[in-house]
Amino acid sequence: MNNYHFPNQTGYYKGKVRDVYSIGNDLLVMIASNRISAFDVILPRPIPYKGQVLNQIAAYMLKATDDICPNWLLDVPAPNASIGKRCSPFKIEMVVRGNLVGHAWRTYSSGKRELCGAAMPDGLKENDYFPTPIITPSTKAEAGHDEDISPAEIIQQGICTAAEWEQLSNYALQLFARGKEIAAKQGLILVDTKYEFGKIGYTIYLMDEIHTPDSSRYFYADGFEERQQTGERQKQLSKEFVREWLIANNFMGKEGQTVPEMTDEWVDTISKRYIELYEKVIGEKFEPQDLSDEETSKRIVEALQKL
Repeated sequence: MNNYHFPNQTGYYKGKVRDVYSIGNDLLVMIASNRISAFDVILPRPIPYKGQVLNQIAAYMLKATDDICPNWLLDVPAPNASIGKRCSPFKIEMVVRGNLVGHAWRTYSSGKRELCGAAMPDGLKENDYFPTPIITPSTKAEAGHDEDISPAEIIQQGICTAAEWEQLSNYALQLFARGKEIAAKQGLILVDTKYEFGKIGYTIYLMDEIHTPDSSRYFYADGFEERQQTGERQKQLSKEFVREWLIANNFMGKEGQTVPEMTDEWVDTISKRYIELYEKVIGEKFEPQDLSDEETSKRIVEALQKL
């Protein structure tokens, strides 16, 4: 995938999976690449259609939640490209958890009953619902791993004010509730997810992607209770299967570990899983689009001219 150059471009940032172009002072073009990352490492081979899947799910979800809070998105000119407002970001990720899984479960099973200042009641099993969803924020690290942080520390460190924290938490919980409703219609449970927010002037905006398989974990609702009763593993939709494959091949992003070889079959499997995710989460057939870089660039430039 080439690097584009757009009229009035003022900056370029290459993230783990996204390329972000600043246009003037007010706009961003975000290209969702086919790169895939796990354990903070970009894996050696791109996954066909992954960028399109993530970009289109995010656009769908941002539209479905824009009555809850304003968001950055203005246009989706190409399958893997979005144009939106440039916000000044809060340096935290708002992680919302409805169930006891992943990092929360690891913390809980080590005997702790608090995560990022949020209380976790006794007597829960892995994957159980929390009595009400909890927010466990983490810092946005420029490099390396994100770190857990509590609301008190966030306010104390001046990352946001107490009033802003109140607003961010309200938005995050309302967005999560809407995400759960959308998922339930599709026979899914939105288990946990993360949101990123920024400001333009005094207004808080939702940024980035939301409710995608890269930022969220979904369980299949059908059979969930039975699996909980019998202690079976829950069936999930997320990129967790990629992490599990890496762990099974002794890779967790640590010093001296090498990424296992990604065969054509495995790359194809990951691509199909992402497409399945799209169709399950949105309930629409995925239409793969193979645009040339020239065509993508042309569509973005036309959209920018209109804006």
